[in-house]
Amino acid sequence: MTYIDPGEEEHQVEAEVGKNLLDVAHDNNIELEGACGGELACSTCHLIFDQETFDTLPPISGEEEDMLDLAFELTETSRLGCQICVTKEFEGVKVRIPDDGY
Repeated sequence: MTYIDPGEEEHQVEAEVGKNLLDVAHDNNIELEGACGGELACSTCHLIFDQETFDTLPPISGEEEDMLDLAFELTETSRLGCQICVTKEFEGVKVRIPDDGY
């Protein structure tokens, strides 16, 4: 999978199935804050997905929606990286880190 940083630079990484996208970013030295350590208490691991990928993600919880309301550059396909776990279908997926991810 690939992370696209706010400067439009692409970072292709190996992502272990079952890990959340915040941990995958940190494991690969990608700057994605995650201030709360993945405890669903902030919005600093906010990621933007393409619509096709977004449509395959598990349903969003009310708690995640509440945290996303605090995110900058919120889109219709925004999710928190700490809440999305890698599946085998993530091969080739690209996720965008908005400016608030730094």
